[in-house]
Amino acid sequence: MILRKETLFVTKPVIVLGGGGHAKVVVDALRLSGIDIVGIADKNSKVGESIFSDLPVLGGDESVLNYSREEVELVNGLGSFPGYNLRTELFHFFSEKGYRYQTVVHPAAIVSDGVLLQQGVQVMAGAVIQPGAVVGLNSIINSRASVDHDCVIGNSCHVAPGAILSGNVTLGDSVHIGTGAVVIQSIDIENKVVVGAGAVVTSNIPKNSIVYPARSIIKEGESNEP
Repeated sequence: MILRKETLFVTKPVIVLGGGGHAKVVVDALRLSGIDIVGIADKNSKVGESIFSDLPVLGGDESVLNYSREEVELVNGLGSFPGYNLRTELFHFFSEKGYRYQTVVHPAAIVSDGVLLQQGVQVMAGAVIQPGAVVGLNSIINSRASVDHDCVIGNSCHVAPGAILSGNVTLGDSVHIGTGAVVIQSIDIENKVVVGAGAVVTSNIPKNSIVYPARSIIKEGESNEP
């Protein structure tokens, strides 16, 4: 299902999957948006205890199955890291059982009219998405990331904090754009590429590649600066 930015709405309470750092950020966005949170499904916390101030732990992932897919929607609170597939696996596990994932847009994000956000997309505080962009299933546009006009972002991608995609950039599925990385205009990046933090991408990247940033060069000796 594709949602236009201007048609985003909430019809059901949500269960957040995971109780770690990314879940904490997502919970903050949900609260600021006035979304009702039933609780947290997290295997690493004790059932009945409260986390994130006052949210009850419902149990592990299996606790979701105690709730009908007609009464709740899900929010994927697992983080996204290169080589870490649990977030994607969890998304597909519950999707196949008929559960729907809520799309989350932090109130401090700027999402232009006409942007297409697919199910489960998360747009964090300070992020900017410009007209004509499409963001695929289960993808994260993280804090202060910038996605310019007409970019197409695949499924289960992560555009990390402070990363910049110039206009007409295309990302395949499961692409990680590291913190502070920059991709110039009209670049195609294929599936499962990792762009390292701070890297600058100026040419197309084939699938399964890793793009490393330039190394800092440290010279020993006294500086000539006063």
